[in-house]
Amino acid sequence: MDLVELLKALILGFVEGMTEFAPISSTGHMIIVDDLWLKTTEFLGQDSANTFKVVIQLGSILAVVVVMWKRMLSLVGLYRRNDIKSSKKFNLLHVIVGIIPAGVIGLLFEDFIDEHLFTTKTVIVGLILGAFWMIFADKFGPRRPTITSLDRLSYGKAFKVGMVQCLSLWPGFSRSGATIAGGVIMGLDHKTAADFTFIMAVPIMAGASGLSLIKNWDQINPDHFWFYVVGFISAFIFALISIKFFLKLISRVKLVPFAIYRLLLAGILMLVLFF
Repeated sequence: MDLVELLKALILGFVEGMTEFAPISSTGHMIIVDDLWLKTTEFLGQDSANTFKVVIQLGSILAVVVVMWKRMLSLVGLYRRNDIKSSKKFNLLHVIVGIIPAGVIGLLFEDFIDEHLFTTKTVIVGLILGAFWMIFADKFGPRRPTITSLDRLSYGKAFKVGMVQCLSLWPGFSRSGATIAGGVIMGLDHKTAADFTFIMAVPIMAGASGLSLIKNWDQINPDHFWFYVVGFISAFIFALISIKFFLKLISRVKLVPFAIYRLLLAGILMLVLFF
């Protein structure tokens, strides 16, 4: 594997890490950058390239674990939180309830998604629909959120946000965009919705990456090992940089500015592809 190919892995890791937590679709951005510029399918093969785009998201997910390690350890009983005494505080069951819908739908339609939705054209559709969903949430969500902490989140609301997360199975729609907007509509403030989104992403993406690796293991050339490693490390480092910044930003600017960016990007892509 030459340096040019490793540089492509570094670039895709950068794109993944910097966009994973913003509601603009990290998978969509990786597909766009790869299809229109890097062309990794030419030396990885289609199945291996799609698997790479899923697996390097583990780097970003690891960044969530590092940044939110106290919350993560408390979910599995390895860290005692003294700030909350109520038995109804946020716990592992909230996460399980939240990830069930997308987990089930993802398993049922995994082959269809891999074969038909990993294209720039489908990403454009996801960018546009996701943008309007986010604008709707900011314009018509409750003016005064009733849930300003994860410890006030009910199991019912967790499940409903999980249902909305299914929209993100369409590349370009954005997991964080779908779930943050859904959470806002259901009465969560933007930061709490973002916190829940990131925590749910850990088991969802770990499971998706594991299944993708198992399914396409025979398609992955051992010579591409360092391509995966560089992409993973790059995604982890840049995600660490971006996650804290985004959590502060989302409370100030809300969702509409990100929606405008998505619509502008979709417009540019349509000009490139169709004119």
